[in-house]
Amino acid sequence: MKRFCFLVLAALAAAALFAGLVHAALVTAHVSEPAATTVYGLTPRRLWATTVAVLALVGVVIGGLALARPAGRFGTASGRLGAIVALVAGLIAMINGGLNLALATGGPGTGNGVVGGAVAVVLGLIGMVLGGLALARSCSPG
Repeated sequence: MKRFCFLVLAALAAAALFAGLVHAALVTAHVSEPAATTVYGLTPRRLWATTVAVLALVGVVIGGLALARPAGRFGTASGRLGAIVALVAGLIAMINGGLNLALATGGPGTGNGVVGGAVAVVLGLIGMVLGGLALARSCSPG
């Protein structure tokens, strides 16, 4: 029971931290004010932001797996490969999310994909950190 409560509290803390980081990215990019009129549906910039956010999420998952299991059934190279994939996916997602935020002309609800861009920046950074830790762990002797 204590472990379950700890996991729930840890998940809530992680969600709050993630939301705070996304908000900080929106404020830093000066696009935190919501739109006066909301655009519904999928726009090209929302599609771009969603795609790079999914890429960043894939980088986080692969980086986490590479960090958790650096020596897979294919040997130690699979942990190194996963770390490199996480680093590259995180970097691509961070760059594209940052470009999306830089090109945005309005805040959330304008159809510019600013929330997805901010999520991509934050998740890309997390994926790069996990990939870097996994790469450092796979390169260290013993």
